[in-house]
Amino acid sequence: MKVKRFFAADMRQAMKLVRDELGPDASIIANRRVVGGVELTAALDYEAPRLTPPTPGLSQELKKTQEKILSARAELESGERASGGPQVNRQLFGETMRQAVESGSPVAQALLARMQNEQASQPAAATVAPSAATPVAEEGAGLSAMRAELAGLREMLETQLGSLAWGQVNQHQPRQASLWRRLTQLGLPAELCKELLGKVADVTDVRQAWRLLLAHLAHSIPTLREELIEQGGVIALVGPTGAGKTTTLGKLAARYVLKHGSQHVALVTMDTYRIGAHEQLRTLGRILNVPVRVVDEQNSLSDVLDEFSGKRLVLVDTAGLQAQDPQLRGQLAEIAAQGARVRTMLVLAATSQYRVLKAAFHNYRACGLSGCILTKVDEAATLGESLGLAMEQGLPVAYLADGQRIPDDINKAVGHQLVSRAVSLAGNEAPADQAMADVFAGILHTQRAS
Repeated sequence: MKVKRFFAADMRQAMKLVRDELGPDASIIANRRVVGGVELTAALDYEAPRLTPPTPGLSQELKKTQEKILSARAELESGERASGGPQVNRQLFGETMRQAVESGSPVAQALLARMQNEQASQPAAATVAPSAATPVAEEGAGLSAMRAELAGLREMLETQLGSLAWGQVNQHQPRQASLWRRLTQLGLPAELCKELLGKVADVTDVRQAWRLLLAHLAHSIPTLREELIEQGGVIALVGPTGAGKTTTLGKLAARYVLKHGSQHVALVTMDTYRIGAHEQLRTLGRILNVPVRVVDEQNSLSDVLDEFSGKRLVLVDTAGLQAQDPQLRGQLAEIAAQGARVRTMLVLAATSQYRVLKAAFHNYRACGLSGCILTKVDEAATLGESLGLAMEQGLPVAYLADGQRIPDDINKAVGHQLVSRAVSLAGNEAPADQAMADVFAGILHTQRAS
């Protein structure tokens, strides 16, 4: 018999490790939650242990031990009681008081009676609480362990059901399975793939169905009809750290200056947290010959925007802070206070995972998002995650940035061009069966959660 422990971030990955290492005949004999994920103990050629009869002498020893415990408890209960006299608590009254009571002193007995009456008048909960707290704590710990065990079993069941579901689709509906693979290869979320496949359910030819899928996808991606900077006004760029907000702002400013001149553009930065952050924008302002202002304790965003009220285009750069940072909430609240005066664009890195992109959307939507800008497309393996977020949340895509050069590496977003770029990034390597089984398991998990 071969027994081995496996560690992974979640139950699906742990099951995959077991399957790859020991094969499909392996048995899961234990699972538990650990720091950073789950731990599975698996065995190959596992036989359940047989129950052995109890040892004859063991029951006798156990009985003797129980009798000793009972006798010791009886001695403790009667040890503090004097023969024919009142019971004295050693912890409460001390050894001197006990000796005085046992000697028959009337003063000591009267004092003892008075103190005992005062103790008896106090709420009984004070003496009951310590004894009752232990069972409650043990019950809570047991419930927590039970919940963790059920969660692990649920994840294991979802993984198995996902494998079965994908196997049935792959065997009985090969055309749909092929389209499933290609959509997943683009990086699109599973629910979106399911919705798109429902639109071509009646098409029998795979090639025609794929072309129709791409056409539906291009039509479903929300984009801005008119170029953002051509509409003018105040545009604020928000997003997580490292998304490329400052570089994108420089590209937009240079793009506008080259077409309309520098006299109608102004730059504003709210990033006073990074060392030398506003100096980067001041350098860009000197190159483009446009004014730059910093929002700080002396100059509020409203005051700075009033100063630039005569400009056709004002671009506002913000700081990328952690979601729990109170300074981020203050920054977003200051932008939201401007109302329709400011249009806020969420800058997202196409290299991020779908969960990271979705978390960024929920963190920044408080300031009223008007659209998004996708950056680092040249470094991304797929484009479907960011496009899927834009479609699910109805967030129009304004620009696509694919490099560091200012102002060259940025283009206005167009639906069919975004789809073409997503297909070119996906490559020719189709997802494996295990990856598709994980997709179906994720669908089951989402359905259960909803």
